Amino acid sequence: MCGRTALTASPEDLVAALGLDEAPLVLPRYNVTPSQPLDAVRAVRGPRRLERLRWGLVPAWAKDPKIGGKLALARVETVTTANAFRDAIRRRRCLIVVDGFYEWKRDGKASWPYFAHRPDRRAFTLAGLWDRWVSRDGEVVESCAILTRPALDPLAAVHDRMPLVVEPELRDRWLDSDLTEVDALIASAMARTPALVIYAVSPYVNDPHHDDAGCLEPGAPPQQALFRP
Repeated sequence: MCGRTALTASPEDLVAALGLDEAPLVLPRYNVTPSQPLDAVRAVRGPRRLERLRWGLVPAWAKDPKIGGKLALARVETVTTANAFRDAIRRRRCLIVVDGFYEWKRDGKASWPYFAHRPDRRAFTLAGLWDRWVSRDGEVVESCAILTRPALDPLAAVHDRMPLVVEPELRDRWLDSDLTEVDALIASAMARTPALVIYAVSPYVNDPHHDDAGCLEPGAPPQQALFRP
């Protein structure tokens, strides 16, 4: 599903991983939640840089920006037809930059957090879309949503959904608003199997106020801890 993300890479690593034209001014984020800013790339032409977009899409036609609380994620199956997303997916696609994200595995009434990342721990990109909302008083909110897809291994063992990862060779196409064959573009992204690994982390990350390296500390679910030698 992707309810939290992290971006802890250094500015130099982000330049190398994403081909940015300037080093971003970023601080490590270990536990980014919906309604908080995500780092994103929007431009396929001109200088490529990181920009901050509020997580939770507020469509331009929205009467109240609180709607963004319900629109943090967009399913690939319905993104081209849903009122909130169909215009943005065609004209305003973006890449959400992370070096990992969290998923929770449910076991009855309990759940346990897991962290997914690349084997080399480098930053990668998730498929996103964005919009710009302006209030009657002139307040401007630029916001985004992350696309999700049916989960692939190893995430499928934890949750039935996961973010749609955009591999480096598809990034320019994803950002190119002249490409209108959205279904084909999504299919191309889904045809790739991203190299991701997962491990269980401590429930410390469950508290959205926690935003430090403790969120990434390994932690065994109770049934695994029971059999630890």
